[in-house]
Amino acid sequence: MSSFLAALIPVILVVAIGRFLSWRNIIPDEGWRSIERLAYVLLFPALIIRALANAPFETAPWKLAVVLIGAQCLLGAIGLLARFWPEISRPAIGSIIQSNVRWNTFVALSLGSAMFGDEGLALVTIAAAAMIPTANILSVTALTTHADRTDVPKRNPVAELVRNPLIIACVIGGILAVTKLPIPPLIDTSMQLLAQGTIALGLLSAGAGMDIGALKRARVRTLTWSLVRLLLLPALAIVGALLIGLTGVPLAIAIICASVPTATNCYILARQLGGDAPLAANLIAVQTVLSVFTMPAIWFACIAAGLI
Repeated sequence: MSSFLAALIPVILVVAIGRFLSWRNIIPDEGWRSIERLAYVLLFPALIIRALANAPFETAPWKLAVVLIGAQCLLGAIGLLARFWPEISRPAIGSIIQSNVRWNTFVALSLGSAMFGDEGLALVTIAAAAMIPTANILSVTALTTHADRTDVPKRNPVAELVRNPLIIACVIGGILAVTKLPIPPLIDTSMQLLAQGTIALGLLSAGAGMDIGALKRARVRTLTWSLVRLLLLPALAIVGALLIGLTGVPLAIAIICASVPTATNCYILARQLGGDAPLAANLIAVQTVLSVFTMPAIWFACIAAGLI
């Protein structure tokens, strides 16, 4: 079995378990929201800090960050073309742009660490340090700009970043790596225990948050923009990598990060900031299902082309 499929199939199974637990109401909806919050404010930051603190910044692949940020920005701009779709609303445009620029970090972390060990985990974390702020700025700007509601809260994207636990973790981890300050052993062991639960809880929550009913509501518009997101973002990342000479494991991680579906929190942010929340739910569900086929196809195409 291909190493990629061997890494992808467990991800699919864990996401499916999360969907089953939610469907059977073994964990109620409010329980899943609490789990998501726990991962967001504590577990994921612990993983980020440890991974960045131990990353070899002397040879850090900054090209990886440049490639992924560039691909995000370009696909966000391409999302503006949605305004030419017949009878599309302004909130729908905002939701499409958000879907284009967000990514499921937990799937990328799982695949990267399963295939490339600690190096893959560190590289995905570096990618997260670049892509999360970019996605937040582009998403908040797109949703608030295209909102029709007058009661939408005005949110400053920069202020949002300052308060974001993941961004704070990136800053702390980066400082530790640059200064080479060691994490005290007892604290490091505690953070390691917290970090170990991040990926599993993130994948379970992704499955629980997937709206299966959205698949039935999906129409041509949802399918089209889902394919744009799943195929064009990795294509842009690959082209950017070839232009600036990104190769080896960093290139493989760039392909993984760009190929994963959009984030499951798109629905919540779209609802809060005046986007088209039902469309956001549809995009999440369709992309999650389609990515099971598009991710291996992209990976094997890259192998056939001799890129990885």
